[in-house]
Amino acid sequence: MSSENPGLIWLDGKLIPWADANVHVLTHSLHYGLGVFEGIRAYKCENGKTAVLLLNEHVQRLINSCHIAGIKLPYTNNEVSEAIKLLIKENGLEEAYIRPLVFIGDGAMGIHPKDNPIRLTIAAWSWGAYLGDDGLDKGIRAKVSSYTRMGVNSFMTKAKICGNYVNSIQAKIEATSMGFDEALLLDSEGYLAEGSGENIFIVREGKLKTPPLTSILEGFTRNCILQLAEDKNITVEQQRFTRDELYIADEVFLTGTAAEITPVREIDFRTIGTGKPGPITKELQSTYFDIIRGKNDKYSDWIEYL
Repeated sequence: MSSENPGLIWLDGKLIPWADANVHVLTHSLHYGLGVFEGIRAYKCENGKTAVLLLNEHVQRLINSCHIAGIKLPYTNNEVSEAIKLLIKENGLEEAYIRPLVFIGDGAMGIHPKDNPIRLTIAAWSWGAYLGDDGLDKGIRAKVSSYTRMGVNSFMTKAKICGNYVNSIQAKIEATSMGFDEALLLDSEGYLAEGSGENIFIVREGKLKTPPLTSILEGFTRNCILQLAEDKNITVEQQRFTRDELYIADEVFLTGTAAEITPVREIDFRTIGTGKPGPITKELQSTYFDIIRGKNDKYSDWIEYL
């Protein structure tokens, strides 16, 4: 969203000007990282209407993340969903990236937030391909990070908790500072976990493989790919694999609401397959984009029109 036309922000039940959406510097979540968020996309479909992708599922994960984090969200799924749709309409957005954020407000300081207010804000803006249009078309370059994906005994990996993403930020900065587009993180036992903000898939000998849900965030785009693969009779294995199996994969791609379906053409200076997006990646990517643009009625329940 441009600074010339910043639009509105939904904050605690009200639509307010973008520039007025401010919080106190002693906001608890700002200091200690306990808050939860979601990333949601809305697309302009072939019929000219705008539709939100997997709206109910995203909002429910926001609520689930709050529950995991011990945050009592004072809004229902329907209330949050309606607020998102209202915000998109009021801002006149045909396509949007939507960011709901639940955070603990100012009041008591110290680790325990006590009875500080629980607040919800929702922003929406126009945002193109997360890893670039060129990345969607030709693939990106990735690096296996020196940072380990946080473990299940230290963090709650099934929730999109704000503080969890410090791990991802450090990995992303490391990778981009070395000229790569994205970081890939290993778990504490040395197996592939995920990207800094995406799930990962590889293709070997016609089979699709992705890490199991043991220590990763269950991505909705990941779930979409699993369903598409099943419908296309592509064999899928949810099992662990090491970085050297990445190097000899025929295809590698990342999935996520922001990243969509992004091919990976190189990892750690090693060319993946032919160095171009492979046939399975392209087929899944093409089908996915048809669905989110309203061109495939078989999966019409994935999108919700405004």
